[in-house]
Amino acid sequence: MIKALDTAGDPLFADYETADRRAADTLRIARKSGHYPLLSRGDINLYSLFVERAHALVRPGGMVGLLTPSGIASDLSASEFFRKVATGSHLKALYDFENKKVFFPDVHASFKFSVIVFSPARTFPAANCAFYLHAVDERKNTDQAFPITAADFGRVNPNTGTAPIFRTRRDMALTTAIYDRLPVLVDRSGPAPVAAWPVKYATMFHMTNDSHLFRTKVELEEAEGAWPIGGNRWQSKAGEWVQLYEGKMVQAFDHRAASVVVNPENLNRPAQPLAASPAQSSDAAWLADPQFWIQPPPGLARHPYALGFKDVTAPTNVRTMIAAITPSGAAGNTLPLIDLTPDIGTPDPAKLALFAGNLNATVYDFVARQKVQGQHLNWFIVEQLPVIPPVAYTRLFGAKSAAEIVKAAVLELTYTAHDMAPFARDMGHVDAAGEVLPPFVWDDERRLHLRAKLDALYFILYGVYDPADPAAGRDDIRYIYSTFPIVERQETAAYGFYRSRDLALAYINTLVAGQPDAAVAG
Repeated sequence: MIKALDTAGDPLFADYETADRRAADTLRIARKSGHYPLLSRGDINLYSLFVERAHALVRPGGMVGLLTPSGIASDLSASEFFRKVATGSHLKALYDFENKKVFFPDVHASFKFSVIVFSPARTFPAANCAFYLHAVDERKNTDQAFPITAADFGRVNPNTGTAPIFRTRRDMALTTAIYDRLPVLVDRSGPAPVAAWPVKYATMFHMTNDSHLFRTKVELEEAEGAWPIGGNRWQSKAGEWVQLYEGKMVQAFDHRAASVVVNPENLNRPAQPLAASPAQSSDAAWLADPQFWIQPPPGLARHPYALGFKDVTAPTNVRTMIAAITPSGAAGNTLPLIDLTPDIGTPDPAKLALFAGNLNATVYDFVARQKVQGQHLNWFIVEQLPVIPPVAYTRLFGAKSAAEIVKAAVLELTYTAHDMAPFARDMGHVDAAGEVLPPFVWDDERRLHLRAKLDALYFILYGVYDPADPAAGRDDIRYIYSTFPIVERQETAAYGFYRSRDLALAYINTLVAGQPDAAVAG
C-alpha cells in the first residue's frame, strides 16, 4: 500500500515519510542519549520513557506517583527498571486496575493500568499492592490489597523481578510457600543459569515469517504433486510433508482436540478451531485437519513427536497452561516446543511424559495464573515457574514411584490414536514380540479419573498437601480449585458437584495410604 502511494504521487506518502523519520529519530535519541538506560529496550512505548525520566528528575528523597499501562510492572522490556525499584525496596505502592469500561468508557474493557508510587532513594519495608481492581475503594479491602516485600518480588520472579498478579492475600501466601519449597525451571538470578531440567525452548516456525514454507491441502495436490501416505503426511517428488501444528489444535494431553477450518469472510481471524466430536475422539484412526503442511528444512522438526504448550492464553480462561505431546515436531509459534534432551538431539519419552504431567497439573496452573498479565504465556514466565525436579519422582507411594504413576497416566491420556504409536513404542508399550500395542480407548470418564489422580499426586509433590496437617492441605486444595470458576461451573452443571476437585481429594487418600491403583467411585 505504501509503495502504491509513492507510485501514485499521493501527498499522503510524504506524510508517511515524515512520520517514519520522526519515529526513527525518537528511537535513536531514546537509545543513545543516555537518559533512558533501562526502559529503551525492545519496542519502545513513550509512557515507559516518561516513567524513567520522572525517576531521574525527582530528587533522591522525593516520590513519584504515576498512572501507566500495567506493562511497567510485568513486561519483559520493563523488567530491568522494575526489578531495580521493586527488589531494591524503592516501591511504595502498586495498584493494578482492569478497565471494565468503568474508568475509561472509550477504552477496551480488558485494558489494564496501574498506579505506581516509588522513590529513587527512599526504601520501604514492603509495597502495598493490589491487582485486578475494578474500583478505587477496593484497595482498602485487606484481602485484595496487601504488602509484598522486596524479597517476595525476587522470590517469585527471580529472573526478571517483575510483579506477580496476586488477586488475594491467600494467593500470595500459597504461591510464595510453593516457591520456598521448589526450584524454578531455570533460575538466572545468579552468575550462571541453574536449570531444574536440561530444557531448551523453541518456536519452530513463525506463522507469518515462515508462511512461504507452508502448503494447504489443495496446494499439495495441485502445486506440489503430492499424495497422502497416512498419518496426515504427504509425499511428493521433493520429499515428505508433515502437518504443521498450531496452538488452537491441542488441549491438555490431546493432540487431536480440534481441526482448523478457514472462513475467508472473517478477515481478522479466518482460521478457527473446530472441536473434535466425541465420535472423532473415540476413533483411533481419526486425525485432526491442520491448516497447513510443511516440508521441514534439514535438521528441523524431524522428531517423531514433541512436547508443546499453547502460547495464546489468559489467567481467566478455563485453564492457563495447556500442554500436549504431538506426533510431529513441526509446530507454529502459537505452540512453542520444549526439548528436555537438547544435548542428545532426540526426545526422551519418559522425560516428556513427566514434564507433560507437571505442566498440566492444576497446582502448576494455579501458580501460572499469578504470572500471566496479557494474552501470551511467554517463555520468560515459564522459566520462572516452580517445577518438580527429576529426583522428586523417586518418591514412593506404596510399591510405585511417582514417576511410574505419572508415566502410566500420561501414556494412556496421550496414546489415543495410531499416529502416536512411536511415542507409545518408545515408552515400552509393546507386546511380547516388541510390537506396539493398540491405542487406549478414549473414555471421558476414565480420563477424568486419570487427571484427578495426577492432580492429587502433584498436590503432594508440591507440598500443598502435607500428611502432617491434612485438614489444612485439603482446605488449600479446595481453595485452589475455586480459582478455576469456569471448570467449577461446567462440572456442577454436568454432575451436580465439583467432581474433579472431589476426585482429587479422594485420590490423595489412596496415595497417602500407599494404594495408588485403588479404585475411586464418584
